[in-house]
Amino acid sequence: MTALVPRSTGPVTATVAGPRRRAVGLIVAVGVLLALLVLSVMIGSTTISPSTVWDALFHPSVDIDQFAIRDYRLPRTMIGLVVGIALGMSGALIQALTRNPLADPGILGVHAGASFAVTVAVGVLGIRDIRGFMWFAFVGALIVTLMVLALGSTRRGQAPVVMVLAGISIGAVLGGAREALQLSDPDAFDAMRSWNAGSIAGRALDLVWPILPFFVIALVLAFIASASLNAMALGDELAVAQGVRLVRTRLLAILAVTLLAGGATAIVGPIGFVGLMVPHVARWIVGPHQRWIFVYSVLIAPSLLLASDILGRFVISPGELPVGIVTAFVGAPVLIALVRRQKASAL
Repeated sequence: MTALVPRSTGPVTATVAGPRRRAVGLIVAVGVLLALLVLSVMIGSTTISPSTVWDALFHPSVDIDQFAIRDYRLPRTMIGLVVGIALGMSGALIQALTRNPLADPGILGVHAGASFAVTVAVGVLGIRDIRGFMWFAFVGALIVTLMVLALGSTRRGQAPVVMVLAGISIGAVLGGAREALQLSDPDAFDAMRSWNAGSIAGRALDLVWPILPFFVIALVLAFIASASLNAMALGDELAVAQGVRLVRTRLLAILAVTLLAGGATAIVGPIGFVGLMVPHVARWIVGPHQRWIFVYSVLIAPSLLLASDILGRFVISPGELPVGIVTAFVGAPVLIALVRRQKASAL
């Protein structure tokens, strides 16, 4: 079993990308993201022309297509952008923190902790305002993160296998408990059905504004910790020799993961595999430099989420698949491929 999860406690061996490659990749990533933002607004049950999108944004009228853009598609797209950034950054952070290339908030149970806490807040305590239940999401995400890190800690450092198994086990238990709560009173939990599947459809921008400041704080904390996380990739002893304050760095990373993963789950429900795939793509482009990985994750993750959401609008047309189901279909084969590789992307 141990052989299935590669360790990255030795020296970093990935090739560091040159400035030109990073710059070209950055331009491509920005271009793809901008294109997907436009396509997300244009494509739906009917395709709306770019000129109509332009008029809806800058020359508003009572046209029905403009109404659909402003009140439905634009909020959906902006939520996909914000949540995608949160999911990608949380995945990159948790992989750097645990030095485990198979880690992400979904696999390690962080999403499950936040989801269970939100279910209790909404379905049991009757809290309907996101300003109330977002705190439950933060607490649930934090508790599970600390539990997984504690269970995976050994005298020699973090044990990737143990953390993955602990995360999957905790996630399964909390997922079962969440389902039991929902089955106990289906009427009370009926409104959470699409949220449980992980969906950005039908979400209002009002859900984003209370959590957006926490996302900004988390991004700042992540970039503050990035240099120390680079040093920690070489091992704790070498990091300490370079002056890294291990406890401070881990606290910053844990707090950032909690805010990003908990906040994203509070808005759209549990969406897995985005945080697993995106950091690997970033490392293939830029090498093991954490600050560049974070920058690319901020661009690639919302692109993946928006592309999955657009795909979900066609798979069972005229219906739609929630984006969380689409990312699971895409992410599961990627996870299998990563496990079967003799050596995953170096951290």
